[in-house]
Amino acid sequence: MVVASFLVKDLHIDWRKGARHFMDKLLDGDVASNIGNWQWVAGCGSDAAPFFRVFNPTLQLQKFDLHGEYVRRYLPELGEVGGKSWAKIPLADSILDDKARRYPSQIVDHNVERKEALRRLQELSADGFAS
Repeated sequence: MVVASFLVKDLHIDWRKGARHFMDKLLDGDVASNIGNWQWVAGCGSDAAPFFRVFNPTLQLQKFDLHGEYVRRYLPELGEVGGKSWAKIPLADSILDDKARRYPSQIVDHNVERKEALRRLQELSADGFAS
């Protein structure tokens, strides 16, 4: 859900592109479940989440991967960052090794993009197009 929310509400990419990409990568994908979940996150399905629900990736990281086991599995360049400090975004140079310093910085500011997503979705809602 965090990836879907980030794609749709932070990057403003059509949920259908994410659904197609995930369906292509899933080993046991079910079309109906995949589409239903993406519509739920995007706020556009028959049983959709409220459009104003926008997952904060940093808070999700701090709540569910406090020690970085999941992130470090897929981002090994962050493997040497110690303690809880690695979950603070942006990461301070003083806690990063050379490899981690070369890791790309954030591509969007979540707070800015969240507001933009809510503005767009509120506009659709006012026109009767969003739940």
